[in-house]
Formats: sequence, structure tokens, C-alpha cells
Amino acid sequence: GFHLSGTVTEPATATEPEMTYKVAISFDRCKITSVTCGCGNKDIFYCAHVVALSLYRIRKPDQVKLRLPISETLFQMNRDQLQKFVQYLITAHHTEVLPTAQKLADEILSSNSEINQVHGAPDPTAGASIDDENCWHLDEEQVREQVKLFLSQGGYYGSGKQLNSMFAKVREMLRMRDSNGARMLTLITEQFMADPRLSLWRQQGTGITEKCRQLWGELGALWVCVVLNPHCKLEEKSCWLRQLRKWGEMDVCPLEDGNYGNELPNITNALTQSSGHSQDSLARPRRTVFTRAIEGCDLHWQDSHLQRIISSDFYVSPSYQREGESLLFNSQGQPLWLKHVPTACARVDALRSHGYPREALRLTVAIINTLRLQQQRQLEIYKHQKKELLQRGATTITNLEGWVGHPLNPIGCLFLTLTEACRLEEENCLEISDAGDSKPPVYQHVPVATSSQDSGESYLSLALEVALMGMGQQRVMPEGLYAQDKVCRNEEQIIARLQDLELDPVLVQTLRKQCILLLEGGPFSGLGEVIHRESVPMHTFAKYLFSALLPHDADLAYKLALRAMRLPVLETTAPSSDVTHPHHLVSVVPSRYPRWFTLGHLESQQCELASTMLTAAKGDMLRLRTVLEAIQKNIHSSSLIFKLAQDAFKIATPKNSAPTLLNVALELGLQVMRMTLSTLNWRRREVGRWLGAGGTGVRALVSILQSWYSLFTPTEATSIVAATVMAHNTILGQNCALSALTLCEKDHIAFETAYQIVIDAASTGMTYTQLFTIARYMEHRGYPLRAFKLASLAMTHLNLAYNQDTHPAINDVLWACALSHSLGKNELAAIIPLVVKSVHCATVLSDILRRCTMTAPGLAGIPGRRNSGKLMSTDKAPLRQLLDATISAYINTTHSRLTHISPRHYGEFIEFLSKARETFLLAQDGHIQFAQFIDNLKQIYKGKKKLMLLVRERFG
Repeated sequence: GFHLSGTVTEPATATEPEMTYKVAISFDRCKITSVTCGCGNKDIFYCAHVVALSLYRIRKPDQVKLRLPISETLFQMNRDQLQKFVQYLITAHHTEVLPTAQKLADEILSSNSEINQVHGAPDPTAGASIDDENCWHLDEEQVREQVKLFLSQGGYYGSGKQLNSMFAKVREMLRMRDSNGARMLTLITEQFMADPRLSLWRQQGTGITEKCRQLWGELGALWVCVVLNPHCKLEEKSCWLRQLRKWGEMDVCPLEDGNYGNELPNITNALTQSSGHSQDSLARPRRTVFTRAIEGCDLHWQDSHLQRIISSDFYVSPSYQREGESLLFNSQGQPLWLKHVPTACARVDALRSHGYPREALRLTVAIINTLRLQQQRQLEIYKHQKKELLQRGATTITNLEGWVGHPLNPIGCLFLTLTEACRLEEENCLEISDAGDSKPPVYQHVPVATSSQDSGESYLSLALEVALMGMGQQRVMPEGLYAQDKVCRNEEQIIARLQDLELDPVLVQTLRKQCILLLEGGPFSGLGEVIHRESVPMHTFAKYLFSALLPHDADLAYKLALRAMRLPVLETTAPSSDVTHPHHLVSVVPSRYPRWFTLGHLESQQCELASTMLTAAKGDMLRLRTVLEAIQKNIHSSSLIFKLAQDAFKIATPKNSAPTLLNVALELGLQVMRMTLSTLNWRRREVGRWLGAGGTGVRALVSILQSWYSLFTPTEATSIVAATVMAHNTILGQNCALSALTLCEKDHIAFETAYQIVIDAASTGMTYTQLFTIARYMEHRGYPLRAFKLASLAMTHLNLAYNQDTHPAINDVLWACALSHSLGKNELAAIIPLVVKSVHCATVLSDILRRCTMTAPGLAGIPGRRNSGKLMSTDKAPLRQLLDATISAYINTTHSRLTHISPRHYGEFIEFLSKARETFLLAQDGHIQFAQFIDNLKQIYKGKKKLMLLVRERFG
């Protein structure tokens, strides 16, 4: 039979009665071609009743009555039987069938009707003819509706997640070699192209929103995967090509790199290592999200070398050919694939996605052997040029096409292919851990299937090696915000995956070997001695390498991290001979820097790397000195240097390394003053007070006063510095208090007395700055409860207005809350009302709230106290009060900002509202509260049309 029908009963539940549904399924050549079910559920997947009936037929074929096609049965009836049959049929379904029966009767009795021109009649139970199309049933209308709905929600309410799961469904279909994969992708793409926001964004000249861009990127990558199907028919490919070209020619079609043209070469041409970049690149062709798939249609799988690579683990060159150069094999006889790397990786992705995991692995190994050979050759080239390059101190050699952040994600693709082969599937891998997230994957070493089994290589060590090679590639920062942002995002994704690997001795050996090669790689490595001025910085990557290497080879870890500290784009002007980026120079007439939109993020990553090294080196004087020198040489932002000074001051625990780290803090603080002497900014006042208050010791204070002219202007020296140093409070208060406490440390009774005097003086004669300083001293000395008492007193003196989000006391407030949280729930409950009373700045409050919900309170482990180890809920006291205060601070701040906002601050304001939403959503009915809040804004400020359009676009 070709038609299966049955009734499916859904048992009663506590709320729903028992239900029975009629289900009909047509099938043809082992595929379900259409379904109907009485439940009326509309979805792109089959309902449970269709699945139940199909499984019943598969598992109990003998229970299903097999019948002839209905036309055969009718053929056996005489005229009276046929009349009886038709009348009974009409009676059984008279309401639904009668109009159709009447119409058919009229047509049959009319001699020239269409029905009478055709011999015979259709039979739905007889199956399709051999020439008919046959493919799995896919409810096309439903796919369209769902995509349209998700897109209309603008990427909110989890719709981005839903669209990603539809993409995942397409990949699953491709892997099962289900021809509907491409059909479903076509339907999704049609809806994406019909998204009304595309023309709106184009008219306004604004870029596509971030979430949408990522979805478009995935859509483009999926099409590359589809057209590279190794077993698709030529007519399918030409049909896809027509579609892709049609979409690509539409003026609303998003561009590959967001807003700008792109200098990347054609997908099928390997890029040479050259800087001869001609002027005509200014008139670059328009590259859309579909361009790579269109180029992919030119690729085929007929190459005999490629076929041999993917079809056998034991394909090697004959031993007599191993001398001399060969384009097909390396010196060990292993096959190479010397084509454009991202394209080669796209082939791997296609093999993996279309259900050919073994073939994907074989091609991956050939690509890695090629990359290794390339790395060796580049090392040799560099050895010959080393002297000249080091003298010049600069290079024009670089990759114009980076692998990290590339639209085809080559490194991520190879890494996934290799780690999937090593994944240890545990029995209970479907169980979700308590925190609600799935457990990190567990990997094991699987030896590489090659002819030389003694190589000792595993797919896991290859995965680590290729990730390090790709991340360490020296490459030019691409143009445009989207492409630059993608570099950062892709780097973070790869590092997150690397952190899932447990570094055993085999992987540590791979890590060390690759790090040494990267350090020696000259201009071909981002960690080499000489790099291009506009090279993508390596700070994030180096921070991972530093932490991973530190327990195994500290010298190598520091050498690498110190090398990576540089940021040459801020250190040198562009040489006049640098023509590698003519369009960069065009775009930056007023400034000597190219347009690096992510520069703020990159500088903060540089600061993170420095902070990681400072923390690790805190007990080692020599290492601290080299880290300090690297900071002074490479970091060009005074605010970041001040942040590092504060970090060093916090880390400086008196037990071991206080003098050295305090000196680092002092030197960095002094550097901030020297850097900003001619460009006076608000940081100076803060640093001046901090230095003048003698937090780094009396000797330091004396030397600052002796060389005041190189650090302060005369006005500052006589106002801020003199006022701070000479203040009755500073001298008699904080310094006196600190000195008294320090002198009495060994004498318990005297120490108690001095502490009591400080507490008594706290209410009248001391400022919050001084109290916080003494409180921190108490914490350093191992008196956390006393520190808490002083911090609480300090809080009562403080008042932070809604717009003081850069106030110097913020760090102290955050520290006081962290201290209370570490002591336990009671201390936290005591400090939160003080915080709520003193701090009205929404971003500071939300920062405190976030920190309090990340870990359980009471981690300081005060003796004699029990600690439940449970995270605190924002629905219960004390965090409930803090959450309410934060939400109302966001509401008040929003109204304050809107009374005098100018259009150039609109973008910043929308980001502020996004932060606010994150806080709102911590409350149980937060999404409703936030929606009401947004509705109010739209009512009250409807005059600000452009701003409210942006609000509507982002928040619905």
C-alpha cells in the first residue's frame, strides 16, 4: 500500500480528557510524502500522532491490515453495488462531501466537461508513478510562517535561538542525506530576503542589527555547505546557482562584511604571501552573503588526488618519489592538499555536514600536513631575512585574509571535525547538570589512522595544534566594524572550546612545541619578532596560552605573554611606503591610525593580559620588573594604567610581596600623572588624591613631594596634592590611624585600643575615602569582620548620584560588597540597605547585583560558621531590595537622561536600556515590568520620533 490510515488515542491527563485523532499518511519508495492529522497542530515537524502511527506500522507490520488500492476494489463491484457504495459514503459524511458529490455528478453528466476528456480517474491509494518526484513530506507553508514570525520578533524573545535551531535542523537533514535540507534552506532564505527591515536599514544607512548579522552569516555558510555536497546532481547545482544569483543581485541583499566592500580574494584562488595590493582594490566588486556559495558552485570533487585522499587512510606516495619537491606529498609520503585554506576547510565542513565523517577527517589531516609544511618553509624564509627585518623593525609581509573571523570559519571547522572524532559519549550524557547547562564534553585520544602507526599522533593533539596555528597566524585587521567584531568573537569561541580540553602530557607537549614555533615564526606568526603595523593583536590568545603554559613551563609562558603585549598600531605612524592598504589611508585622513572600531576592546584585552601576569608574578621581583616595563612600554591609555595600578594595589597582600607590588602600583600611578600632565583629565584628580593620601607608604609620599613638578601642575600641587597631604583628616586621621594600627600590631591590647579610637573618630572626623583605606588594611591584616564594620561606616558617609558612574569611590563600594558577600548572608543583608541609601547609580547597582548572584555567600569561611553553599535568589531578601532599587534607579536615570538627550547619544542610550532589561529580567515578572516601562517611554517621549523608532526596533 501507499496510503496508511488509522486512529491514534492520546490518554487523559490531569487537565485534559482522552482524545482520539484520525491520521492519514501517504508514502512512496520508503519516504513519507504527505500527512494529515485531526489534531490540527501546525509545525514544521510531524506531530506525535503521525509519529505514533508510523512507528506502529514499522514495529507491528502484521497488525496492519493490507488492502488493494481502492480503484481495484471498485472495479470488482457491479452497478447496484457501486450505487450503494456512493450513497452510503455520502450519508456517512454528508455535510463535508455533499457539495463536492453534487458538483462531480453535474460534471460527469455534462458531455463536454473537463472530467470527461480524461480516461480513468485518480486513486490516492495507488501510489505515484515511477517518474513522479518523490521526497519526504515538508510542510512548506509552515516553514515560511515560522521563519516570518521569528524574523518579525526582531531577534528577541528567543527567536534568534529558534532560527538557529532551524539551521541546526537543516544540518541534521543534510547529514541524513535528506533532499529536503536544501528545500528547507531555500524556504528560510526566501523569508529572510523578504524581511521588511532590510530595505528600511538600507534607506537609513544603518547596519543590520548584530543578532541578524550573525543569522545571515550562518545562512551564507549553510549555502556553501549545500552547494559543496559531494554527491549532488548537476541540475540541482545549476538550480541553486540561479537562486543564489537572483538573491545576490537584489539591492537589499546583505553584504558579507556588513557595510563596507571587501578585499578578500575569490574563494577558489589561493592567496599568495604578497603585499602587491593594486589601487583597483578601491573599486572592489560587491560581495554579498551568498557570494561564497556562488563561487562554491564552481568547485567539484573529481580531482583524482582529492578522491584518493578522502577514500583511504593509507594513500601515500611511492617510496621512490620521496626525494625532492612534490606538490602532492610531504617528505614522509603523506598526501597534501595545497589549495586555498578556507576553501579546503569548507570542503571538510561539507563532508562532515553531509554525513561523511571519515572522509572529512582524512581531508583535515591532509590540510594540517600542508599547514605544517607551510610553517616549516616560512621558518626557513625568515631565517634568511631575519637580520634585515630585525634592523628595519617592521614588515609588509602579512596575510590579508585571516583565518580567525573568516566567514567560512576554517579553524573552527577543522577543530570541530577532529574533536568530534575524540568525543567520549558517556551513558548519561543526556543528563543536564544542576546549573541547567550541559556538561563540558569529555575527550579521549584517538590515534590518527595513517600508514605509520608509530607517529603517536592523535586527532585531539591535531585539534589543539591547528587551533594554535590558526590563532597565531599573523594577519591584517580587516576593514569595517562587523568584520573586526567577528575576529574578536571567533577568537573567543575558539578559546572557549580550547578550555574544554584537559591538558595531559601529550597535549602539553603539542602546546609547547607550537608556542616555540610561533615565537620563532618571524613575520608569518602573530607572536613573531617582527609584525606588520596593522596586525591583529594577540592579547586574548596570549592570555589563554599564558594560563595554560604557566604550570608546565613558566619561562615560555612569560616570554610569550610579554612578546604579545605590543600594540604596534598605536606605537608607530604608517610608513609613507606602506601601500598594502591604500583604502585604509583614504579612510583616515584626519588621523594617523586606521579605523579600528574594536580598539577599545583590544586595549582592554591588553590590560587583562598585563593584569594576569601581575597576579601570577606577585611574589617574584624580577618577573614583576619585566611585566612593569612591558606595561610602561606598551599600554598607551592612562585610564587602563590607572586600573592596573589599582589592581596591583589590591593584589599586594602584606604577607609576601607587598613592597614589590606596592612599588609597581606606585610607579604605574606616577606614570599616569606624567602621561596626563599636558592633557589634564578627570583621572588626574583621582590619582593625585590616591598618591597624596600615602596609600603606597610614607617614603613614596616623600619622594612624590620632592619631584612634584614632573607630576603635577603648580595649580594641582597647591590645590589637590597640598590639600590631600596637609588635610587635618589625612594627616591626623587616616595616616595617623594607619601608623598607630601598624605600630600596635604586635601588642594585642594596644591594637584593640587604637582600633576603638578609629571607630569613635569615624562618625565625625573622617571621610569615606580614609575609612575605606583603613578598612582595606584591616582586611589585609586578616580582620575581615572589622574591615566590614569600617566599610559599613564609610558607606554612611557616601552619596553617589545617578550620573556618577565613573566616581572614584565605585571601586571601594564594589570591594565593600564583595567583602560582605564573602563573609555571609547576614553581613550582606546589613550592607545592602546602606548601599541602596547611598548609591543611586543604576550601572553600579546592577554590577553589585550581578556579582552577588554569581557565587554563594560566605566563601571566606569564617571559623564556627556554617555555609550552605547555595546561590542567593533575587526574589528573596536581601537581594530583592537591591533588585528593586536597581530597577528604580534605571527608571529614574532613563527619565533624567531623556530630558536633555542629543541624537549622537541615541546609540549609547539604547545600549543603556539593554543593560536595564537584563536587570529587569532578574525579577519574576521582569519581562512584563520592562514591557510596561518601554510602553510608558513611547507614550511620554513620542515627540522624539527617531529615538522611539530605535527603541521600537530593539525592544518591540
